[in-house]
Amino acid sequence: MRVDLTDQVAVVTGGARRVGKAIALELARRGAHILVHYGGSAQAATETVREIKSLGVDAHAVQGDLSKPEGVEAIFTALREDFGRLNILVNSAANFQQRNLLEVTLADWQETLNINLTAPFLTTQAAATLMHQNDPAGGVIINILDKGATQPWPRYPHHSVSKAGLWMLTQVAAASLGPNIRVNAVMPGPVMKTEGVNMSDAEWAKIGKTTALQRTGTPEDVARAVAYLAAEDWITGTVIHVNGGEHVWGG
Repeated sequence: MRVDLTDQVAVVTGGARRVGKAIALELARRGAHILVHYGGSAQAATETVREIKSLGVDAHAVQGDLSKPEGVEAIFTALREDFGRLNILVNSAANFQQRNLLEVTLADWQETLNINLTAPFLTTQAAATLMHQNDPAGGVIINILDKGATQPWPRYPHHSVSKAGLWMLTQVAAASLGPNIRVNAVMPGPVMKTEGVNMSDAEWAKIGKTTALQRTGTPEDVARAVAYLAAEDWITGTVIHVNGGEHVWGG
């Protein structure tokens, strides 16, 4: 299937760095114009916008603190000013805070749930409203999960709960927003070393052995799955595992 997103407009939250950046660049290669949201990575966002524009499409960056509703409002204010329409929303931004359950403070809990679940809920509402207003054909919303959505991580309890909620939000939104708006998710496996964790190449290769394909992936693997879901118009309410078969491997 040839994925053609020519002249579509996409918002990618957390699009300045890491997996979010790979998604933004992949959508741009397929012809989409990109609004790159970032939290604190202003320099990275500027560079990502430059790379996107070099592909022959338009791009802008917008800062927003997604732990607060005002951060979501900033995204859609910029979207209306810069593009005036929306076809694709990718909720990629997330925090990943390590805590044991009894160490999680109320502030930790609220920040994680706000960024990982409440912000996608608010962006979904705002995106669907704009899509209905500007394009009778609707659009697509794609949420980025991880295996915390289906497998409890004792060292990341609040993260796991937030991602499980995001998976349910994906399904509820798909049921609620059809027939014109599709809502799906991508669940990456080991595609990038955890930020802030000092891991050797040998340790990273060992993690790859926990997958059926016996190797790690890349952010670009995730990005291609997102692009596919952005274009395929008869898939909604589902998740694509981009993890080398990690979820089925019992070896």
